[in-house]
Parts: sequence; structure tokens; C-alpha cells
Amino acid sequence: MMPEASRSEVSVVIPAFNEASGLARQLHELASVMCQSGWRFETLVVDDGSTDGTAEVAEDCGVRVLRLPVNGGYGNALKAGITAASYDWILITDADGTYPPQAIPGLLERAAGVDMVVGARIGSRVHVPQVRKPAKWLLRQYAGIVAMQRIPDLNSGMRLMRRPLVRRFWKLLPAGFSFTTTITLAMLAAGHPVAYVKIDYLPRIGKSKIRATDFFRFARLITSMAVRLRPLRLLFPAGLLILAASMAAKGGAVCLTAGSCAAATFWVAGLLLERKARLERTSTS
Repeated sequence: MMPEASRSEVSVVIPAFNEASGLARQLHELASVMCQSGWRFETLVVDDGSTDGTAEVAEDCGVRVLRLPVNGGYGNALKAGITAASYDWILITDADGTYPPQAIPGLLERAAGVDMVVGARIGSRVHVPQVRKPAKWLLRQYAGIVAMQRIPDLNSGMRLMRRPLVRRFWKLLPAGFSFTTTITLAMLAAGHPVAYVKIDYLPRIGKSKIRATDFFRFARLITSMAVRLRPLRLLFPAGLLILAASMAAKGGAVCLTAGSCAAATFWVAGLLLERKARLERTSTS
């Protein structure tokens, strides 16, 4: 149970790489919202090796700045900020203006009784390029199968998290953009209560750093997390498909074939990995 005082103390961690153009506006809006929230807070900008004066802009706004010497990636910057933060509630958001600070009070109000609050980008104003929507939907459905529950937003960059729990999954959390996807699946698979709050998602200031090829990286990540955290959800259906294909090839006969042996191998491996995953989840709960 979190100490009573820490329930109203939050560190706002903002990773930033070459975001000087819109950072000052974002920080001013953030400060205004947080000062009215009733929470004690700090704002920590993690300058991820920027070359455009991002750190200087942040310093001029009077917030804490953590300078990383080289660009190590979104997840790496978040890890550095979470490590340096003063409080046990961590609120992450982006520096590019896509996540409106006005949505933050809704997340803070929902903190009681949960371990993570995700700002789900399903509000009335959501600016997502049309070309990305099918890929995002597919990834969200795949992740929902792994987690065995509906996930309104898999990788939102605005969320409130309990730092002690984030630290438990530290070794799983990658250096890149997959950080948010990973912590979502890890929290859900371990049975931690997660809440979702509708937020808007605005056009970004500056150039996006997400690429089309990131879809395949996210898909590989979800598969890897499935094998580690929910192996039966992946390996049992795979074994069933192999067995069905084997039976079809033999006219429906059930016999000792390479296909049925492969299916049995998938199932046994799934059972063993599921047992291991349950032991790991128990040790982190």
C-alpha cells in the first residue's frame, strides 16, 4: 500500500529529443494545470541528446532538466527520468504538443485504487494519420488477445504509473518507443489494476519520429511478451493449427506424424512456459 502522502505527489517526466520549437508552450500549459491540481509536483525534462537547444528552452522555463549526452531512445530517456524522479507517482507525457495538459487532472483523479492510469486516445479530437490506423488497430487486437482483455490504447505516451511497480519490470522495458507497449502488457499480465481515461490527441509540433517499419517491431515485441507472460495464449492455438493442418493432409486421420508431434511440442512448451510465467508474475506481485 502506498503511503498516504505520496498519493498526492507526482513527478512529471517528459522525454524530449529536438523539441525546442514547441516545448515552452507545453511546459507553461503543464505548469498552469498542475498548480491547480492540488498535487505536489515536479517537472523533469529529459533532454535525449538534442542538438536544437531543447535543454536550454526547458531550463528557461524553470523546470528540472536531465541532460543525456547522446540520443539513446524514448524508453532510455524515460528510464533515466523515472530513476531521477523525486516522487513515487510518475506521470509521463510528450514534448511535442500531442497530449493536452488539460487531460492530466482526469488521470490524477482516477489514481485511487489502481497501479496505472492510461490516457486512452479515444476522445472527441484524435488526430491520427489515416495510414497508421489499420496497423494500430491490428496491434491493439493482438495485444488484447495476449492480455485476455480489451485494451483501449496500447501505447499511449500519457499515463500515470506507480514507480515501484515500473521498477519491477525494469529489465523488460526497452530503450525505444516500445516502452509504453511493454509496460502495458506487463502490468496487465501480472494482474495489476489499470484504468483508462479518455483524452484527445492533437497534431504534433515538429516532425514525427515514428516510422512505418515500427509496426513490425511492435508486432515482434507483443509476440515476445506473449511467449514470456502468456505463452498458452500463443502456443496452444499455434499447435492446434498445426494439428488441424496435419489431419487435413492425412484425410482426417489422427496418426503420429511430424505435424502432430510438432503440435504436441507446442502444447508442452506452452504448459511449461505458462508455469514459469505464473511463478514470475507471483514473484512480482
